[in-house]
Amino acid sequence: MAGSPVPRVESADVVVVGARCAGSATALTLAAAGRRVIVLDAAALPSDTLSTHLLWPAGVAELQRLGVLAEVAALGAPRLTHAYAEGAGFGIGSVFPPVDGIDYAMCVRRTGLDGVLVRAAIAAGADVRQRCRVESVVFDGNRCAGVRYTDSAGAVTEIRAALVVGADGRRSTVARAVGADDPFLTVPSGRDCYFAYWRDTADAQRHIAAQWRVGADLGTAFPCDDGLVLSLVQPPRAEGKLGPGEAERRYTAAVQRIPALADRLHGCERVGRVRSAVGIASYFRRSTGPGWALPGDAGHFKDPVTAQGIRDALHYGRRLAESVAGVLDDPAVLDLALARWERTRVIECRDIFHWTNRLARGEAMRPLEIELYRRAEADAELAEITTGIFSRTRRPGELYTPARALRLGWGALRHQRDQLPTVLADMAHEIRGAIAERHLTHTTLRGNPPRVAPPTHTLLTSVAPGAQHVR
Repeated sequence: MAGSPVPRVESADVVVVGARCAGSATALTLAAAGRRVIVLDAAALPSDTLSTHLLWPAGVAELQRLGVLAEVAALGAPRLTHAYAEGAGFGIGSVFPPVDGIDYAMCVRRTGLDGVLVRAAIAAGADVRQRCRVESVVFDGNRCAGVRYTDSAGAVTEIRAALVVGADGRRSTVARAVGADDPFLTVPSGRDCYFAYWRDTADAQRHIAAQWRVGADLGTAFPCDDGLVLSLVQPPRAEGKLGPGEAERRYTAAVQRIPALADRLHGCERVGRVRSAVGIASYFRRSTGPGWALPGDAGHFKDPVTAQGIRDALHYGRRLAESVAGVLDDPAVLDLALARWERTRVIECRDIFHWTNRLARGEAMRPLEIELYRRAEADAELAEITTGIFSRTRRPGELYTPARALRLGWGALRHQRDQLPTVLADMAHEIRGAIAERHLTHTTLRGNPPRVAPPTHTLLTSVAPGAQHVR
């Protein structure tokens, strides 16, 4: 365009947009494999970001696989060796099934965690550039060929690369630029999310990750680094935007509606403001195309109620890098590897996606769920399965095998006989829900992920996010 500055042009094997969990895991792994990687992030790192940052053992194991666990542990977050969940008057205590020898969870604040990951990516050989904002994606014909960005001094640079990785979160610039920002599967959450940090008491049980449910409210307490405890509440979704002070009021009211959580925080001192995430939805986006990929929240997001985001960002960022490191010089083979990576993520994440959406319904516990808590309180195997679902060592379907579902249904009828119509309605609801989930999964996979219409231009073109691809 006339009057546009002529950008400086560089080249790399891969350009990664976003330097947090998914981006750093991808960059670290590719750089360690000998690839030339440039990472761009609009923020100055390390810095905080909106995140509930609990890592179940599977997430901690990812830190171990990336070689950063020792440095993350040195940040001081305690090992959470026990899980506790309480609802409808029943409490489930359990230990964590191990993943690669890791049998504990950790809750690590993002400033420290992201700092460790960025340093590890740099140490592996990645070129990490901060305060650099990607303005557009460059296409060569139908193929993504790089990005154009502006640095903190206002200089414009273009990077040509075999692969552009959009690891830039739910509001992904790369996803918009390639036309993939509209999810092919989305489920709005029935809950809002509010959380804050508290200075923990000296006698607190800092080895327990705890969750409580009262009515339609859900609350947690996760001890984290610097002597703090992260307390999150997820009340039913409220309509409208948050006004001044509204997040604070809703958070405080929700804590008071959960007496056990209020007791856990008694004597603790609140540190900082209440943070919020409202109007959220779980989704799958089309996550690969010719020369581009979307790991992390850019391509797939689940409600924070099951705390899966960081684990999946690390896991699938690393696996993306492993899938493409050896084939970046062959576009056809690269695209096949990208497609296989994406399909694997959909297959592996679909069950926990549906499970998360159930917990995010924003409703009081249903009769079958109450019976599950009742049985798991005294059944160590059932408690271990429940805990294992969150750490991805067990599948949600293992809770509802035909025999176990029959026992839960019979138990609910026996223990909640005064609510017989409600119990029967819940059983019918669960059957319909299971059928709908199965149908949704099969339908999605048959044509999934749906292909994004490729750009039609044939010249090397820079396409800004949301712009039309033109010849």
